[in-house]
Parts: sequence; structure tokens; C-alpha cells
Amino acid sequence: MESDSGFRVRRVYDPPEPADGRRILVDRLWPRGLSKERASLDEWLKDIAPSNGLRVAYHAGELDFAAFQGHYQAELDDPEHAAAVEHLLDLGSAAAVTLVTAVKDPGNSHVGVLTAHLAEQGRKPGR
Repeated sequence: MESDSGFRVRRVYDPPEPADGRRILVDRLWPRGLSKERASLDEWLKDIAPSNGLRVAYHAGELDFAAFQGHYQAELDDPEHAAAVEHLLDLGSAAAVTLVTAVKDPGNSHVGVLTAHLAEQGRKPGR
């Protein structure tokens, strides 16, 4: 799946494809049951994922998706996350980049929020 940002999005459990380019894991936690070799990642960018507190609150049902989305969008503008966003945009400026995640429905997760944020930045990855 390619997002509006131009970054490709795939599940980390799917086998790598040549079109993936650089494979960047964008989850805070390592995917269960997956070896580093099988993941075939170029980088694990934990700092771009939602904070641990936000992740825990959302999964505990303390926040609905709309509230989670708003909080995560705000986090993406904080200095730690903004540096990770800039790093990802820099990686994507020269080559194809695939954001990989363990979530079952990337479009309705932090990955969907992240790709929308990347699209707002107006820079698409190279091909």
C-alpha cells in the first residue's frame, strides 16, 4: 500500500519486496515472534512512534481513535518526534522508503496518522 505521503506501508511480517527500498520499522515495540533477520530492516525508528504513555492509554481503551490521533499529531510536532520525522523525510528524499509495522490495520493506527503528517510536510520519497 502506498500512502498519500508517497511512502509505502507494509506489515513487517510480509516478506520484503524489491520495490520496498529502505525498510523502516516505525513501531515502539519489537514485533512479536519475528527475528531481526526475517524482518529485513534497514532501521528501527522508535522515536517516530507514539510515546509509551500514549500507546498504553490507547490500547487500554482510555482514548478512542480520534483522541489518540489528536494526541499523536501533537507529539509529532514535539522536538524528539520532529527530529525523527525530519530524519525519515531525509531518508525518503533520495530513495524509496517503506514504513513497516506490526499492526494489523496500518491505515487505522499510528501509521495512518504518521503518513498523513508526512504528506502535510510536502516532501515525497525518491524513486
